[in-house]
Amino acid sequence: MPTQTSIKNVCKTYDGFAALQDISLEIRPGEFVTLLGPSGSGKTTLLMVLAGFVRATSGSVVVNGAEFLLKPPHKRDIGMVFQNYALFPHMNVAQNVAYPLRLRKLPRKEIDAKVQHALSVVRLDGLGERNIGHLSGGQRQRVALARAIVFEPAIMLMDEPLSALDKQLREHMQIEIRRLHERLNMTTIYVTHDQTEALTMSDRIAIINKGRLAQFDTPAAIYERPASKFVADFIGETAFVPLDEASGELTAFGQRFHSSIPLPDGTGKPWLALRPDRAILLDHPDDSLNCLPGVVKHQVYQGNSNLLYVSLPQDHEIMIRCGTGGAAPARHLVPGDRITVGVRAEDSIVVRD
Repeated sequence: MPTQTSIKNVCKTYDGFAALQDISLEIRPGEFVTLLGPSGSGKTTLLMVLAGFVRATSGSVVVNGAEFLLKPPHKRDIGMVFQNYALFPHMNVAQNVAYPLRLRKLPRKEIDAKVQHALSVVRLDGLGERNIGHLSGGQRQRVALARAIVFEPAIMLMDEPLSALDKQLREHMQIEIRRLHERLNMTTIYVTHDQTEALTMSDRIAIINKGRLAQFDTPAAIYERPASKFVADFIGETAFVPLDEASGELTAFGQRFHSSIPLPDGTGKPWLALRPDRAILLDHPDDSLNCLPGVVKHQVYQGNSNLLYVSLPQDHEIMIRCGTGGAAPARHLVPGDRITVGVRAEDSIVVRD
């Protein structure tokens, strides 16, 4: 049965250092939520608080109406997949998967049935007798998943489980884990520092920075409507163009600037957060667009597209993705060429410091 999880005002301090500062999240039953942030942001600390391996300094974690922080780890009904998988090398595949069931003292026949079902779910049928040392990285990751789901936990916690895999296998396993989540309909909380991984896998993403929650929303909302300059900078390729604000109007390098997106609240300096695929390469200014004067610095060939680096006034730099993979038409340009960069009002994302 999917689980409602309510994280309220969780704080954790270590000798005066605030690792978590007033984190609150409402996680819906059956939701896949990713905790995303740079190294040292506090995302793994929060996961360890949920697992019971770290004691919160204050706050509350309520799961299906019961306070979780009062329970020891082995009574929290949580499946855990660690970064290094934490498999037992002296046990074979089936014995590793069966371990949580043996701890719960289930009958042997029931253990065998549940182990076989879990191995089938992760597509490891027939490998129960295989030694852990004879498995590939992807197979070990599947064994760790099977062990985590075999006792049908209320919540699945995953701490960067794909970080040791190569790029191709990592991308494949992202889809596999997402499909497994949808099949089991199990509330999943997943930690990563990989932005693409979070965008690919999540129902919602909680971005954490310096122990604080920076934004909690869907992948599309975070990418299209970042709540701050930090979020815009952390998610995807982004360049920032300074804007000036007076009487509710914005200007960029002295030219009036339009955005169809509501301006963010606050008093911090406004910036245009410009994605390379949202910039348009123009021969001449276009009154229907926000236009920025630029000078070509250099191009980088990237297969299906070219990344064009452009210098703007006041020593600012942006990127434009050109060619078959980008929004702008391909052109032969050389360093020193003067161009105009256009940005549609609906693509003009304004953020504050």
